[in-house]
Order: sequence, then structure tokens, then C-alpha cells
Amino acid sequence: MSITIEQLTEPVPLGESPHWDSNLNVLYFISIDNRIHKYDPATKLHTKTKLDNQVGFMVPVDGTSDEFVVGTERKFVVIQWDGTDGAPVRTVKVLGEVDHDVTGTNINDGKADPRGRLFAGTRCELEPDFDLVKNDGSLYRIVGSSTPEKLCDKIRFSNGLTWDLDEKAFYYIDSLDYAIRRYDYDVNTGNISNMRYVFDLKKNNMKGGPDGMTIDTEGNLWIALMGESCVIKIDPRNGKLLQTVTVPVKNVTSVTFGGPNLDVMFLTTANLELNGGVLEPPAGAVFKVTGLGAKGHPNVAFKLY
Repeated sequence: MSITIEQLTEPVPLGESPHWDSNLNVLYFISIDNRIHKYDPATKLHTKTKLDNQVGFMVPVDGTSDEFVVGTERKFVVIQWDGTDGAPVRTVKVLGEVDHDVTGTNINDGKADPRGRLFAGTRCELEPDFDLVKNDGSLYRIVGSSTPEKLCDKIRFSNGLTWDLDEKAFYYIDSLDYAIRRYDYDVNTGNISNMRYVFDLKKNNMKGGPDGMTIDTEGNLWIALMGESCVIKIDPRNGKLLQTVTVPVKNVTSVTFGGPNLDVMFLTTANLELNGGVLEPPAGAVFKVTGLGAKGHPNVAFKLY
């Protein structure tokens, strides 16, 4: 079966944080123009609404059909949105604010781990010379309605994250590492430890930066690359590059598996360049990729209790 790539939505400035809801069979994602989005593949209906502040991710709240945990600037907030276009958003609960001791950071990417705990990190402001970007960001965990706990610091640009229960591993991306981190992961506690790198992009002659990430049922990582028009598949157990999927836009921002059989890959992309330029359509659209011969795990909702 050949690989097919299809555009699903109109472009946004920079899409991120795709989450496939297996209960409703819809895709949620965000864009950095303060908007949250919902796309229904069955009806091809794309709805969105605007928040007051820039949003870094959205994850559904377990047991609900209209509540989400989002990262807005430096706050983790539970909101309510009925999914209709332009409908108002109601704040349900503020879970906490982070990075009190630094300036210039924002919450960027987040997901729920296999037990429904929230993991999310912060990013620093980009500089023309990436080597000058501060490392004031951190990675946080939220359990239920408790306050955020800092797991690690000295992060420059927090991005992709995913888990492998078989390998007892948590994989994580600080984009300006240009490498993929692996931590030992205890599913019972949510604790991470023993960080090491499992794949180095520069050593593999890749000029793009790693952004969002997901994992398939065989334990391979699929990583979106900004600036390189592709998604790569790697085996984190031996550090090998297994596959490169070329995408018809320059900046691929994140990736997740979805569809009824979890064998469809959804990609978010950006039409913004890091230097402030704007790319032509279809840059910024959401795409679906079929024919990969891979399946993912169900995305997990955040357990608020």
C-alpha cells in the first residue's frame, strides 16, 4: 500500500498539539493565534474558537465531552468549550501557574501519560542566534487537581513527549538539543530518571529541528521536523533511522495517530518561519497520512480528580 498525504484543513499560522479523541472520533489541535480547534473527519467539519491568551496545548478531560486542560502563557487551566465554531470558552479551574522566578517563558506542549497525569513544559523566547536562547524553561507534571511539580529544569524549548510502557521509557524533546531524550519511567509514580540521548539529528545530517512526537505499537518514534519537510521514524532502542516521510510543506510541527483503527497519522504544520516570514499554502494546514503500515496507541485524556 502506497503512502498518501491529504490536506484536511485550511492553513493556520502554526498548528500544534494534535490529540485524537477515540471516544468522539475527532481531532483536536491548537494554533498559536490563541485558538483551539476541532476537526471531524466523518463530516469534514472544522470548528475553532479563540482564547484570551496564547495557548500551548489542549488535552480533553477524562469523562467529559466538552472540558479540556490547556496551557495558556504560564497557567494550566481547565476550560469548557462545546466544540461549535466561535462558541465562548468558560474557565472551570486554574490548576496552577509556573516559572515564577524567570521571565520570557510560555507553556508549549503537553500530553497525558498512560495513567492520565499531565506532563507539559515551557519554552524560552527564541533569539536569531539559537545558541543565545536562555535555558530558563522546565518540565512539569500535574496529578489530578494538584499544583504543578517541576521534574527537570534548564530547558530551552520544550516540545514532543511520549511514553513506552514495555520499555519503561519516557521520551522527550527540548528542540534546541537537536536530539531525543530518554528517561526511565515508573508508571506507578509518574517519576522519571536517568536521562540519556537516543538519537542525535545533527549526527544524522539533519538540519531541521525536532518538534512534536508520537510512538507506534512497535515502540518506534515518529518525530515532526521543523524546516526539513518531513516526519522521521526512528528506533530509540538502537538509535537507527528507519524511515523518512516527505511532507509537501517545510515546517511540520507535530504528529499523532488516529482514526477508527489508529492507523492514520495526523500532522500539524506551520506557515510561519522562525525569521518572521510567511510561507504559501498549504503550509499551516493539518494533513492526514495513510498507508504507513503502522498503528499508534490511543491518546490519553487528563484525569482531573
